[in-house]
Amino acid sequence: MYAAMMNTALGSLLIKANNTAITQIHFMQDNDPLPELLGNQVTEQCIGELAEYFAGKRSKFDIATQAKGTDFQEKVWKALMKVPYGETRSYGELAQEIGQPKAARAIGMANNRNPIPIIIPCHRVIASDGKLTGYSGGLDNKRYLLALEKQ
Repeated sequence: MYAAMMNTALGSLLIKANNTAITQIHFMQDNDPLPELLGNQVTEQCIGELAEYFAGKRSKFDIATQAKGTDFQEKVWKALMKVPYGETRSYGELAQEIGQPKAARAIGMANNRNPIPIIIPCHRVIASDGKLTGYSGGLDNKRYLLALEKQ
């Protein structure tokens, strides 16, 4: 396992990867232990792509991802990857898109368990009334990412 840190407007991000793909992005908190950092070409590519994204120069990521979860979670994460840059979907709309119209709450739980936020854009999911709801990186960061994509 490889790991690297990136400082952003959202704070420090811990990026984890294997030899071929990103496996996790974690919003670091003050009390999080700092892991041993040993990057590789995958973490370096991810940092480069995220830097371009935060600079407003990238709207789609090319980096490979390997998000591991239940079959349902992985189905939700694949659907999230189809939500275009600068757009949002409600939990209910995503439930419809994956063919499980009554699964809006489960969509929320899958979003909460997304191991690769930003690249798998769970920040693009909002409540049906347009309000911002839960985000693993905090609502301020969700607000920031949505505003960045609206520019």
